[in-house]
Amino acid sequence: MEFVQQVKVFVSVVDLGSFAKAADALSMTRPSVTNAINALESSIGARLLHRTTRRSSLTGEGEIFYEKAMQLLSEVAETKNLFGGSGDSPHGRLRIDIPVAVASTIIIPQLPEFQRRYPSIEVILGVSDQPTDLIADGVDCVLRIGGNSPPTMVSRLVAHIPMVFCASPEYLANYGTPKNIEDLSEHHAVTYFSGRGRRRMEWNIFEDGKERIVHMRSSMLVNDTAAYVDCAMAGMGLIQVAGVYVEDRLKSGALIEVLPDRQHVTLPLSVLYPNRQHLSPAVRAFVDWTVEIFRAKTSRWIRVS
Repeated sequence: MEFVQQVKVFVSVVDLGSFAKAADALSMTRPSVTNAINALESSIGARLLHRTTRRSSLTGEGEIFYEKAMQLLSEVAETKNLFGGSGDSPHGRLRIDIPVAVASTIIIPQLPEFQRRYPSIEVILGVSDQPTDLIADGVDCVLRIGGNSPPTMVSRLVAHIPMVFCASPEYLANYGTPKNIEDLSEHHAVTYFSGRGRRRMEWNIFEDGKERIVHMRSSMLVNDTAAYVDCAMAGMGLIQVAGVYVEDRLKSGALIEVLPDRQHVTLPLSVLYPNRQHLSPAVRAFVDWTVEIFRAKTSRWIRVS
């Protein structure tokens, strides 16, 4: 069996977790899969998999080889499609991490369509606003709102997300409604922080056509977007949050927009992944699909260039 096919079998075993499942997925017999892995290990001179009766797992050498194998298969697929030919459908595990603000509102409701389009991709979904080390955590790509991308990451802009000031009706009834920027100093804020260093999210607002930072008195520090909004709904203070996440609450009156006549500050929503040169077909499919669905969702709270 040729080397590339052996690599394909190896990747399938890793992605599916067993020789039997890989055999079914590839329409091969179990002995053929075993022979392919044995031949591959013999040709490269390293043991790639720990075998048990029910599962297989990567050795240290196998982890290194798996990354190279994914790169190889990606390049093979790209070469096969160089002149428009039809290559294999993207497959395997796709580990993604997305922010809370767009998880329940945009991404998750659309995931069934992604799975129908790419049935051979198994999505491993993480929902978090906290910084992620893609390499150390084994994540293929992340969506992030705001912030600068590390120099080792490739960043693709997906959309701009307008931020909104808001508070609960109860809070505004108790403390009054701010009419201008100066009034904000008289109010309490729920403050969002992230990372081990507890970095606080600054409040930004436009004044005289320029963006400036507003320093607020903090009543509570929170590191989760859902809890952040819940604190505001409980009347604990003002918040500045992605409008797309609280759109329904604003419509229902559960939250009230503050300073609605002010120009909204927008933050970039970007998808980040480690290396464009070896972008796997599954990651490429997810990145392109993400850009597509956000373009279709363009609204007051989602702006696409």
